[in-house]
Amino acid sequence: MKHPPSTVSIVKMHAPRKEIYMRQAKGRHTNWRWACVWLTQWVFYGLPWLSWNDRQAVFFDFGARKFYLFGIVLWPQDFIYLALLLIICAYALFLLTTVAGRIWCGFACPQTVYTEIFMWIESKIEGTRSARMRLDMQPWSLSKAARKSAKHVVWAAVALWTGFTFVGYFTPIRTLATEVALLALGPWQSFWILFYGFATYGNAGWMREQVCRYMCPYARFQSAMFDSDSLIVSYDQTRGEPRGALDKQSAKTVSQGACIDCSLCVQVCPTGIDIRNGLQYDCIGCAACVDACDSVMDKIGAPRGLVRFTTDNALKNDFSPKQIRQRLLRPRVLIYGVILLAVVVTFFGSLLMRTPLKMDVIRDRGIIAREVDNGVIENVYRLQITNAGELAQRYRITVSGIAGIALTNLDEVELQGTESRAVPVTVRVAQGKGAQGSNKVTFTLTAVGDSSLRVTEKASFFVPR
Repeated sequence: MKHPPSTVSIVKMHAPRKEIYMRQAKGRHTNWRWACVWLTQWVFYGLPWLSWNDRQAVFFDFGARKFYLFGIVLWPQDFIYLALLLIICAYALFLLTTVAGRIWCGFACPQTVYTEIFMWIESKIEGTRSARMRLDMQPWSLSKAARKSAKHVVWAAVALWTGFTFVGYFTPIRTLATEVALLALGPWQSFWILFYGFATYGNAGWMREQVCRYMCPYARFQSAMFDSDSLIVSYDQTRGEPRGALDKQSAKTVSQGACIDCSLCVQVCPTGIDIRNGLQYDCIGCAACVDACDSVMDKIGAPRGLVRFTTDNALKNDFSPKQIRQRLLRPRVLIYGVILLAVVVTFFGSLLMRTPLKMDVIRDRGIIAREVDNGVIENVYRLQITNAGELAQRYRITVSGIAGIALTNLDEVELQGTESRAVPVTVRVAQGKGAQGSNKVTFTLTAVGDSSLRVTEKASFFVPR
């Protein structure tokens, strides 16, 4: 019995990438987006060059385990502040998404910002959208190779400068600049400059919308934070459909909607979607389609807002802007807002009340207790003292908790700014003082000349039975 020949079919997991030739949009949302680009990049590139108290204002010194943020010096034991900061960022993102959709993605996300910069460079070197399409369809020539090479050289320069700046937050940037000029970079600095530069070059220059579509997890779970009153970029189908080209004689016919099917909203989209097909996870909320559509409406003398930031309920029920604002304070927004406010108050309150002095008391485990002259009991401790401020300071050490308890070797210590030192101390109690076994005692560290700067730590004093 003969069997029919088998057929093999190949099923692709996703459609092959189609090159997106984005048209540059113009309008108020585009201006706001570029304002965010300038603001974020001035902060990122400029912060490492700022000085504060003869040091780099923002500097994360992992080698010395010190983190400088302007006038604040943080240590590894201050990890709680990083945790609170991450919680603040998370809830701020949740709140922003609930209120205004993916506006973070479209205006301030680093992927969007650097993609915008790289596409601007591309348009300046290769020309407008139509010019870039013609250039790519042309066979290779000296002119085409020169344009492509120039674009990639500029892209690489921006990417490497970005990697250099990133490393400048962890290595003094002026020292790093000198090492680059002298070609004396160490392996660690070289690796991270190239790695971060390559990531910027690849993500913003080549992958672009693929990062937003397939790599970013935020695009996948954003819908869990949306509701019917979240502001999203939307197409007004009631007003726009049915689509049709503009009548060449005067205006559109009565049977047609406001959309003239010019496709400009698709041409300006950085992810290449058609917003007229409804909300899609690919939409990053950049509002480029809003600016493009508004410019078309202005040209044909129609009201703006065919594509606009609005809510699903507003489209269905024809809400006015005032009604949209009235529905802003809903339970989900209030919950996120209250949690965010509580964490922010806790974060800044703890920073303002933070004492720039730390002390840990560690018993000498080799010698729990020993008896010396005249029955005096002696315990040995190690005080780990950290001056978290930037000025040298002298501190007085005292101990209390048992009658007659006293230090025997030293009672004052001086530390330089941001210095941490282990200070061995010996504590004695006269014979007959204190109960047999463990006794609670308290070490107090007070700044000389400033009694308000003090910390206390509890410890135990052991009296042999």
